[in-house]
Amino acid sequence: MTWAPGSRAVRDRDYVARVRRHRPSALLPLIAQASAAYALESSWLESPGRKYLPWALADAARVSLACGNEYRKDASDVDLLRILDMHSQLEDPYLYDDGDALARFMLRAAGEQMIYQEPVGRELARSAAMLAQTTGTREARCLRPGWEEELLGTSLSHYVGIAQLLWAMAIKSAGRFDPAFLEAPGAERICAEIPVSTILSVTGKHFVTDTVAFRQANEQAQVTTARLLRRYEYNPLHTTPLVKGYGPGLLAPVSQLVPAKASPLGIYYTGVARFGSVFAEDLGDLFEAYVGRQLGLLPEAAVLPEIVYGQNRSLSVDWIVVTEELVLLVEVKSVRPTAHLRLATERRVEELQRMLGRAYKQIDNTAALIASGRKEFAEVPTDRPVLGLIVTMEPFHIVNAPIQRPFLPATTVPVTVCSIGELEDLVTITDTPVGRVLLERAADARRSTYALREALSGHDHARNPVLDAGWDSYPWSRDAAGHEPSESAGAAL
Repeated sequence: MTWAPGSRAVRDRDYVARVRRHRPSALLPLIAQASAAYALESSWLESPGRKYLPWALADAARVSLACGNEYRKDASDVDLLRILDMHSQLEDPYLYDDGDALARFMLRAAGEQMIYQEPVGRELARSAAMLAQTTGTREARCLRPGWEEELLGTSLSHYVGIAQLLWAMAIKSAGRFDPAFLEAPGAERICAEIPVSTILSVTGKHFVTDTVAFRQANEQAQVTTARLLRRYEYNPLHTTPLVKGYGPGLLAPVSQLVPAKASPLGIYYTGVARFGSVFAEDLGDLFEAYVGRQLGLLPEAAVLPEIVYGQNRSLSVDWIVVTEELVLLVEVKSVRPTAHLRLATERRVEELQRMLGRAYKQIDNTAALIASGRKEFAEVPTDRPVLGLIVTMEPFHIVNAPIQRPFLPATTVPVTVCSIGELEDLVTITDTPVGRVLLERAADARRSTYALREALSGHDHARNPVLDAGWDSYPWSRDAAGHEPSESAGAAL
């Protein structure tokens, strides 16, 4: 069956009305089934008309949960395809407002779509590698022994294992997790590793919502009253990806959101909701140390921690990496794009400067101190190029592009913003010195404005032993034959 899209942009209110035409109890299982069928990027990009995209399914599920009622029509696969086609044609008149409109559109599109394109296995491996296997530089106030059980209700290893289990079962069972599965033949190995009571209690506490709670969360998460920005608002399914009350067991409207709950970002939000800013500060300290561990994987490179200088005991950048080709000044920021950046509101520039502006200045200041020959920096050579790298916990999409860079401080040395995922890839390049890769990119006026990941493609990479150690700490890290699982959730169990 082929659905031919129309030529006119679809109004958001018409799209919402189309979703509300159907009973949630009929439409949501179809969405969950489609999400399970097209769970991986390689499959959803090959779906009919490329319409079964996770962000489109997530928005259709949100509208149905938030606005639907049971006094409506049934729904079919054809209805879902038409809804998804309407979503792909939703109007965005802001695109034509002014000279800044393109940048704002790209921020919204990136915030909506690219969160689904991070490798799941790496995100989960990072949780243990950073939170359980990295030692911070200062005494923690929240992340002390026992924090996992207090916050998560179980160990971090079991928490990630439960997320993997829920994800795998949702994909295998058309978007559902039925607790009865845990009593069925063949489930003994799972329950021998993680008790049934733990699986059920952790799932209920952290992963599950119902219609009433979802609607309250959806209303509270709203940042703007601009109707045309509705679909870019935060979707509460990111916080609670399973829904009860829609047939047997639990429904996963968007299966990709289940493992994300156990990623560092998912645990960050869980921890901040429970402990407040103290948890964020502890996590920030661990993140800085974790970046140092990744930089330590660079062959034949000296990695220096931050340098204290002057009577006021001022600090340099967080890490200074010295290679034969260059000096790399690394500033670590445990920040993530806020709602105002994702929505590209009028506050977006203020938010960007607040989160990243100081990092640019810190890099430039450290570069000047090194060039001046200040005694505290005697270990850092002055006979080679200097580049700056700002490493963030989550990607800041298009931040290096000309449509974003002018909003941030000017510097005397080239500075690139990259996510921790990009750094994890950078340090594993084996066919070319990393310093050369960075210098060639910096010398290219166009490529230097792209995401760092673009410069990493086409190179040979080794495995990342820090991530491997994190992954190996989980219950389902290897299959019955002793092989590492693929990105497919089903291969993990």
